[in-house]
Amino acid sequence: MAAEMEYLTIGTVGNGEYTEKKSRFIGEIHPVSSEEEAAAVVAKARKKYYDARHHCYAWILGDDGSVKKASDDGEPSGTAGIPMLKVLEGTGIRNAVVVVTRYFGGTLLGTGGLVRSYTQAAKAALSDAQIVRMCRCKVIGIDTEYGLLDRVLYYLRQNRIEPYDQAYTDRVSLCITVEHERADSIMAGLTALSGGKVIMIELDDGFYPLPAASAD
Repeated sequence: MAAEMEYLTIGTVGNGEYTEKKSRFIGEIHPVSSEEEAAAVVAKARKKYYDARHHCYAWILGDDGSVKKASDDGEPSGTAGIPMLKVLEGTGIRNAVVVVTRYFGGTLLGTGGLVRSYTQAAKAALSDAQIVRMCRCKVIGIDTEYGLLDRVLYYLRQNRIEPYDQAYTDRVSLCITVEHERADSIMAGLTALSGGKVIMIELDDGFYPLPAASAD
C-alpha cells in the first residue's frame, strides 16, 4: 500500500456549542500529538466543567490515523464517542481530540437525539478551528551566489514557494519546503536556470503544514 502524502489536522483550538431540549453540549477540539496529550485535554475539560454529567471524547492520532479512541462516558453505548469519531474521520482530521461536555436539560433525548447532539457539537467545534494541511515534503537547503539570487527567488515565486531562513555572507543561503511530488522537478529547475551553480542539500523528509481549504 502506498504511503499517504497528506492529511488534515487543526492548527488552533476550536470551540462550539449545541442545545437540544435545554441540554447543552459544549464542544472543543484541540491539536495533539500523543495519547498523553489527548488524555490531558479530556482531564482539563472535566476540571473546567466539573459539575457536568458527561465528558465524551474521541481522538485520531498518527500521520496514518491508526490510533483511535472514543468514549461515551456514561451515555448509552454508541451515542456519543463514535459519532464524534465519525466527524473526525469524515473530514480527514488527524492528530486531534474532540471533547463534548453535556449539561442535562431535564428531558431525555433518546438515542437519535444524543447522536445528533454530540455530532453537531463536534462539528461546531471543528468549524471554529483552523484547518491545516499536513503534506509529505522535502526541506531543501539552497546555497547560491549573489548574481543568481534574483533568478532563484523569481523561480521560487513562480512556483508558489516561500523561502525562509535566509542568510547573507559571501554567498546566500536559504531553505524551502516543497511537496514531495514536486521536489525533484523544483531542484531540476534550479539546476537548469543556474547552469548547475546553485548548491542544494535535502535537509529533511517528513510532514509539514501547508495552506488548506476548509474541510467541510
